[in-house]
Amino acid sequence: MKLKKTIYFFSVLCLLGMNSCVKDDSGQASGYDNNKINLVVADNFNLSVMSAALRRSGIDKSLQTGDGPYTLLAPSDLAFNNAGYGDATSVLAGNGSVIAGIANYHTMDGRYELNRLPYLFNQELRSRGGKMFATHWIKGTDTVLTINGARVLSANIPASNGLIQVINLVLTPYTHDRLGDAIAADKDITLFSQALKTSGLLETINGTGPFTIFAPNNAAMQARGYQTVEQILNTDPLQLKELVDYHVVRDRRFVYDYILSTGSSNTTKQAMLNGNTVNIRLLPDPQAPGSFNSLSLRGIGNTSDIALVKRDILTGNGVLHVINGTLRITQ
Repeated sequence: MKLKKTIYFFSVLCLLGMNSCVKDDSGQASGYDNNKINLVVADNFNLSVMSAALRRSGIDKSLQTGDGPYTLLAPSDLAFNNAGYGDATSVLAGNGSVIAGIANYHTMDGRYELNRLPYLFNQELRSRGGKMFATHWIKGTDTVLTINGARVLSANIPASNGLIQVINLVLTPYTHDRLGDAIAADKDITLFSQALKTSGLLETINGTGPFTIFAPNNAAMQARGYQTVEQILNTDPLQLKELVDYHVVRDRRFVYDYILSTGSSNTTKQAMLNGNTVNIRLLPDPQAPGSFNSLSLRGIGNTSDIALVKRDILTGNGVLHVINGTLRITQ
């Protein structure tokens, strides 16, 4: 009987000893850090698609095993849904190279506390997927942070090997170093692309920059009277230069830059390459009363507002927006 009691006693001691080796004071397994960036993301129900993108790309492994520090820009599930990526299952089954490009572009080596940046527009940062631009600004009573025009919803979420910044848009890695190449690659703006070439301004907008271009789509150019590429080839270059000049800004401007810098009237003016201005009006966000999420434009000769069709397309030397009308100096 004493032997049985002795064996039982030592068995309990062994179990307790094993338990003390496996568990730390918090009850977590020692030697295993479940506070790494990828695990914090996986534990957040609003970041399930980003977690899937990290797994699909394999970046979750480097974030798990690496000491960092790292900074992850994590689009919310709503951001992925709005961008057409669907849910986590869709991302896991999606194009591996595309998902890897997105995951890399949202991963930064280093600890970036964005709220510590100077109060400036479009300060250049670099991620594993290329350069990006951060703005730290005050709008009314709010301090606002944006990356490539995407708003930071939750800043500096801590992890043991870095930080997580939750954003409201999926950032698209830029594939063109020059605006002219981005314009030439878009089948919806082929007529404006030809106008750039014939006007002689292609070399200018392919320069150091930065520039922002509001490019009319093909329907807008046709409504202006430019029906075909051949017609534009035979048009007076000075006539085309007058048109193109009024669609170029000598600066890098994302949509949110206008939203942040516009006063209480919710309207502002933008000087264009030719020295004339364009009236810009902020458009309300239907999902967030009192906030704005887009804008419309009106040239000094336009009789109605022009809407954005595509926005915030980043290139190496600027930003491209596509609009559904041409800006006019005269009616």
